Amino acid sequence: MPVTDVAIDKIKDMIISGELAPGDRLPKEAELAQRLGLSRSSLREAVKALCLIRVLDVRQGDGTYVTSLEPNLLLDAMTFVVDFHRDDTVLDFLAVRRILEPAATALAAMHMSDEDIAELGRLLDELADSPSVEALVANDLQFHRKIADGSGNPVLCSLLDSLSGPTARARIWRGLTQEGAVAKTREQHTAIYEAIAAREPELARSWATVHVAGVEQWLRNALGTADDPTVAAEAS
Repeated sequence: MPVTDVAIDKIKDMIISGELAPGDRLPKEAELAQRLGLSRSSLREAVKALCLIRVLDVRQGDGTYVTSLEPNLLLDAMTFVVDFHRDDTVLDFLAVRRILEPAATALAAMHMSDEDIAELGRLLDELADSPSVEALVANDLQFHRKIADGSGNPVLCSLLDSLSGPTARARIWRGLTQEGAVAKTREQHTAIYEAIAAREPELARSWATVHVAGVEQWLRNALGTADDPTVAAEAS
């Protein structure tokens, strides 16, 4: 096992065991290297790696600290990795969205505050009667982010955030090429909002499924891969 990986595991074990808690400062480099039986160079490489995935934070002139370890911070690294997706994997991302987004929407119908629901409605009203595709997609991203946040589950919200980027291009492409796509998106957003406002989680879940599955089915057709009867049924 590479020495740097050993160093990473040892620091990870200190955090998991509770020896180092969120916000704690790590011992000085020489002291920590000696305690863990590591060279200072391998310890430095381990710290760099853990900083990249937001587990540690090096503060110049102050020391190295454990971050808050909040889900949105840790899952931010996944967003970075997801950005390297290939175009031929977009359908896979949409399939995952089809699983997660309806669940988040149902939770939002139960847990979203009245104030946040009102803000969701205002977000829909902000969109012009004949918006550009770019404006519609930007509004779409805000709309779904607001719902995910309203689910009350920060891990689910962060996961959906990481999936929004890879599917944005597909949504723009659909808006530019499919007749009636803009109007259909607005109608479905309104239906989702009304279900959340009525505190109807299963209705909200159903509309969210239809909404995401519609984009997925259109992309399958556009790519000539419309061979999934499950998606076809959900999109109809």
